[in-house]
Amino acid sequence: MTNQQDMPSGAFKKEHAANYDDRWKPLAAITDALHLFSRSALTSLPDDAHILCAGVGTGADILAFAEAYPGWQFTGFDPSEDMLDVCRDRMDEAGLAGRYTLHQGYIDDLPPTAPFDGAVSFLVSHFITNAKKRAEFFRAIADRLSPGALYLTADLAADFNDPTFDDLMDIWLGTIAMAGMNAEGQANYRKMFRKEFAAHTPVEVEKMIEASGFNRPIQFYQGGLIRAWAAQKPESEPNRRFWRRL
Repeated sequence: MTNQQDMPSGAFKKEHAANYDDRWKPLAAITDALHLFSRSALTSLPDDAHILCAGVGTGADILAFAEAYPGWQFTGFDPSEDMLDVCRDRMDEAGLAGRYTLHQGYIDDLPPTAPFDGAVSFLVSHFITNAKKRAEFFRAIADRLSPGALYLTADLAADFNDPTFDDLMDIWLGTIAMAGMNAEGQANYRKMFRKEFAAHTPVEVEKMIEASGFNRPIQFYQGGLIRAWAAQKPESEPNRRFWRRL
């Protein structure tokens, strides 16, 4: 089920994990902006919120939230033990010992816990190319959340049939070339779409999220081909505007 994520073969191994952050540092502005808007989207959560981080990788998302919300606790999981090793080092170096728990595997491998107050999955679900399995992934996250909890997801997404798609892809490839990707790598990257990255349109992704146990998601950020959505698990007050402050 949700364990059958189609991760690119050979990716996220030891050498890849060790160099991951440095490799994408030239594009840090994209993730910095994503984290900025994400912190704003999550401000309604309690001061002692417990956050689930799917595909936690090297821990960039935890680091981004931990400083802004010093009372939050984090549980992260990732199929790559090598990425988790890097994550642990970064968390401890940042003084976060005692505020995080990491698990190797997929969401179905997590031990039973109290429901989470929020969850994030950044650049994770687009690796699930099968629509049914991707929806199951969203449903598995919803099942782990308490009523009223917030879920943020960010993934590569585009309408491949849109006449402007090729132009957008050219701009995106030019952007990631700043991270050192040569012409051959860019050509291979273009071919990866619909094979290793899901070919679901933004509208399709939104429908999957809503059908998986959330209120209708809102897109709150886009950086090139990366789009981010915020959704709420229904509570006693349906469709409450979670960004409204009292």
